[in-house]
Amino acid sequence: MTRLATRHPVDVRPITDAELPDWTRAVNRGFLRPPTVPDRMLADRRTAFSDSRFSGAFDAGRCVATFRSFDQELTAVGGAAVPADAISNVTVAPTHRRRGLLTRLMADDLTAAKERGDVVATLIAAEYRIYGRYGFGPATTMTEWSIDVPRAGLDPQWSGPRDGGRVDFADAEEIRRIGPELHERLRRAQPGVIDRDEHWWAARTGLLWLHGSAWVEPFFVVYRSADGVVEGMASYQADEEWSDAKQPLNTATVNWLSAVTPAAGRALWHYLCSIDWITRVKTDRRSPDDLLPHYLPDPRAASITTQADWLWVRILDVVRALEARTYDASGSLVLEVVDRAGLAGGRFLLDATPDGASCTPTARGADLTLDVAELATLWLGDESAGRLAALGRLREERAGAAREADALLRTSGRPWCPDMF
Repeated sequence: MTRLATRHPVDVRPITDAELPDWTRAVNRGFLRPPTVPDRMLADRRTAFSDSRFSGAFDAGRCVATFRSFDQELTAVGGAAVPADAISNVTVAPTHRRRGLLTRLMADDLTAAKERGDVVATLIAAEYRIYGRYGFGPATTMTEWSIDVPRAGLDPQWSGPRDGGRVDFADAEEIRRIGPELHERLRRAQPGVIDRDEHWWAARTGLLWLHGSAWVEPFFVVYRSADGVVEGMASYQADEEWSDAKQPLNTATVNWLSAVTPAAGRALWHYLCSIDWITRVKTDRRSPDDLLPHYLPDPRAASITTQADWLWVRILDVVRALEARTYDASGSLVLEVVDRAGLAGGRFLLDATPDGASCTPTARGADLTLDVAELATLWLGDESAGRLAALGRLREERAGAAREADALLRTSGRPWCPDMF
């Protein structure tokens, strides 16, 4: 008789420094990357070890699930930065599915984040159906375009901005020096943007390992206004492709582009479309209402190649989340927030005006009943309460309450998170 294999108890806990190689190998396997761990990858992981929270699940000493979180700041509507628990490197080995490992890792992390005083948790969801059950909702959308340069209608002899500004090349050292201040200006003005620490700038300028790939130095360009103020910058790469008739078919791929004024955005996109031999420009992850297509004489030259959910948010403190953002209208709503994890549920009265808002627990009857994940989807202003009600994801307890919620919560510009983490 064959005896059935006995399952060993799986140990879920923070990892030690000595376990980092095995943990990193498990991450690589989970994301279908080569499981080998080069020395530089491990060294760069260790630079983040003291600033992040690394956890794993271990079966007979082998890492079979991974989880990492770290401190982050997320810009709310109106420009306030709220403390966030950023979650990344989530994997469960195919051999250990359906054992509740992610649930245990997530519960431990979110409980600790709540106790630390984080207002929200954030992540980029590789798969749509996983994270709703943990209270996360998609809060921003990203769009990628491909620009057919010959069709765009721009002057092929473009020689610089006509507003008195200028576009110049920069090296990695200059980008590390001037980039952080520009990003701070961007995130104070754009809901959904997250902070970029020294590790982010180091990884994008060749000092640290990035996503397991060998470093290839990109081109960096900076836009300065007529009075010399840095208002935008971009990183891009280009391939070499020619037709059989010796005609250039080269593509410029934008790694990232940041602009704090429309003039900077226009100048940088026009520059990218003016580079000799470039016939196509592939954008980075942009906001779905980005002005990019309308910077071109023929907006149809920019065709959407990807449009999908991007930043997911999990509300941990309803009061602080709703009080942190601004509101363009005045009104009151009673929200019944359902949270199966018991972290942020309850009934709350939101009193909002353009001058400020208060949110307090209340015993008054609810106007809307919604899951904490749906509240996260509404919080940054990108989704409509009326749409969620039509989909059965939100319940009106008082007729017209969803319309009133839209008047309070929706924003004129859409939130945008440009970064992967």
